[in-house]
Amino acid sequence: MAAALTRLTARQAFVRSALRECARLRADRWDLAMVTWIPLLAMALFAWMFASGIPRALPIAVVDHDGSSTSRALVRLLDAAPGLHVAARPTGLPQAWSSVRALETFAVVYLPAGTERETLHGGATVFAYYNASHQTSGQATLREIGSVVQAANPRIALDAVALTRGPAAVRPPPLRVQATVLANSARSYEHFLLGLLFPALLHLAACLAMVVALGRELRDGSAGDWLCDCGNRLLPAIAGKLAPYLLLFTTYGVLSLVWLAGIRGSGVAGSAWLLLLAQAAMYLAYAGIALLLVGATRNMGTSLSLTGLYAGTSLAFSGATFPVQGAPLFTQVWTQLLPFTAYVRLQAHQLDLGTAWTASLPSLGTLLLFALLAGGAGLLLFGRGARDPAAWRQR
Repeated sequence: MAAALTRLTARQAFVRSALRECARLRADRWDLAMVTWIPLLAMALFAWMFASGIPRALPIAVVDHDGSSTSRALVRLLDAAPGLHVAARPTGLPQAWSSVRALETFAVVYLPAGTERETLHGGATVFAYYNASHQTSGQATLREIGSVVQAANPRIALDAVALTRGPAAVRPPPLRVQATVLANSARSYEHFLLGLLFPALLHLAACLAMVVALGRELRDGSAGDWLCDCGNRLLPAIAGKLAPYLLLFTTYGVLSLVWLAGIRGSGVAGSAWLLLLAQAAMYLAYAGIALLLVGATRNMGTSLSLTGLYAGTSLAFSGATFPVQGAPLFTQVWTQLLPFTAYVRLQAHQLDLGTAWTASLPSLGTLLLFALLAGGAGLLLFGRGARDPAAWRQR
């Protein structure tokens, strides 16, 4: 038997392990589902949910205590804006607050008495209150309200001020801000959210699947048979076992980029090849993490729990949704300990900003470093457990 084992090359051991894992997946329909149609279905649901691209017809309440032609025109402009819908016209602010608390509206616009008069004598204030507990919706309504009021200013100046005080009284403001969007010019929530949700979903599912693949060999006490079947060649055996998952999830990642950039977007601003390489490197990094967790705990249940804690927090701590600059030291350290952070940075460089490919090499190197360090330590720890019957069958 020993002589037969030594005759296996690394390639043969890799192929045997990969075929063994594929056979195991075919034998368990739910494990197969977790790495095939379930991730694809989740991606399709995400794509459908955010297909509108940007929020539209967000409900607001308008309290008009002025009742003038100027205030009525402004209310019509607010309701005509694509992103807004005047859903309530309460008589006072207390009634408006009630609509916000009931989540019937996300913002309140208040036009106090004398708005038109103050407009004619130098300037008036339109008050906008938004619900920051629903930050995305609240800020979207606030931005739309600001855009409507800013767009209405020239019209009000021409129609009201010029007629009452003469054309000479109409003067442009001394300072203006000209804002230009550098990336995601459509300000698409679909592009922003799916660009994060797709890799967040896939890397978590991939890591969980690889933890199960490795942990089951220890839990079921089959690690010895598996290694014997692969000629007792640990590295090719592990590589072959994880290869189907790396191939599947890298393919899903590529499909997500095709949808995001090719079908729903305007293409890749930078290097498409570097972006695809980063996809593979991210899943390779999480393969190393999975190997490390199973090797360190020797318990599949514990490893799955730690995976949920580690990979499940990636989106929140990646710095893409909330800035981490100025955050507590723990937050900044934890952010750097996540491969997802490096991938998101590289994706922003190449997908949206068109950054020079050399500027993204440190992020790619970080992903490969995760794979090397975590995978190397995991290989040592898992190898000990796989060859130690005392570490098997732990529940």
